Amino acid sequence: MSLSMLKMYISFAGMIFLFLAIGLILLSRYKLKGVLAVIVSILAYIFLISGGLIIFYIVFSGPTG
Repeated sequence: MSLSMLKMYISFAGMIFLFLAIGLILLSRYKLKGVLAVIVSILAYIFLISGGLIIFYIVFSGPTG
């Protein structure tokens, strides 16, 4: 597997993490209450931070040659 394909799959994982974060944040704010909402919210923000870091790495690592 080439480096370009590996970066593509890693970026897909980052995008999936960001979409999961959006869904979990909406779920925790509007559908859940109490301790479960806090747990889902923490999980969502973990996905948001990790997805953002992955995309940041992919964008700033430069083109593959």
